[in-house]
Amino acid sequence: MSRFTDFIAIDWSGQAVERPKGLAVAHATASTAAPLLIDRSWSRANILGWLGELAAAGTRALIGLDLSPAFPFADEGTYFPAWDASPADGPALWKLVDALSADDPHLAATSFVGHPHARRHFRQRGDCGDLFPAGRGRFRVCEHGQEAMRLSPYSCFNLVGASQVGKSSLTGMRVLHRLRGRVGLWPFDAVPETGPVLVEIYTSLAAREAGMRKGISKIRDAATLDAMLAAFGSEPHAPLPRYDDHATDAILSAAWLRVAAERQELWAPALLTPELARTEGWTFGVP
Repeated sequence: MSRFTDFIAIDWSGQAVERPKGLAVAHATASTAAPLLIDRSWSRANILGWLGELAAAGTRALIGLDLSPAFPFADEGTYFPAWDASPADGPALWKLVDALSADDPHLAATSFVGHPHARRHFRQRGDCGDLFPAGRGRFRVCEHGQEAMRLSPYSCFNLVGASQVGKSSLTGMRVLHRLRGRVGLWPFDAVPETGPVLVEIYTSLAAREAGMRKGISKIRDAATLDAMLAAFGSEPHAPLPRYDDHATDAILSAAWLRVAAERQELWAPALLTPELARTEGWTFGVP
């Protein structure tokens, strides 16, 4: 695998508006310089277009997306039990989500979770589907791996609460479908020798590896951010106009990607099978 020259972390958002406040993008180069926050009022369409430009330019970038690219599959042998249209793999899932949400503006996925078959599997505010299991919901194999690392994953079928990730994941699937054939996503795709590649990241994993103790997951001041960056061999960051979770998550995750990319074991997780690679995917950084 040829080395990467650029490291980009994207803190994603599933908010059904044009320019979600939660979207944040940070960029690092192959150096010790701190990642820079790309300060734009991002929309999902903007990010889609920008990633396409990186692909067209052949930029050798490792790009981390803070979202889950697929739903659990291994536990039931399918994404959506009792639905004949349940897709067979990740790319087919992205295509289905995008098709059923085609009329939703801003690359949102409101129509998908309102579909009469799909909604049965989700827990939404005021509407828990009859096929959403008791308890916390279904989890992917790599999400069980996150729990083993003392992280706190949420089921992608849960769309309720401040920490839910389902909405972000669904909107991300629409973007992944539209990038298909231009930017590959590991491990659904083999890592190319040239150009950019996407990976799924979990920003709390970067914070934990930087030394943040369990129970504290967010960085909201300059001193803490610099201390966390130093753990990854990064120089101090340029001061930010505002310290919010999204900006600091993106900056720290970009610094972590720069270090993690060199760890060959992270590209070959012990429990990642070919079947999981095509259906559930994997969170980069989970061994």
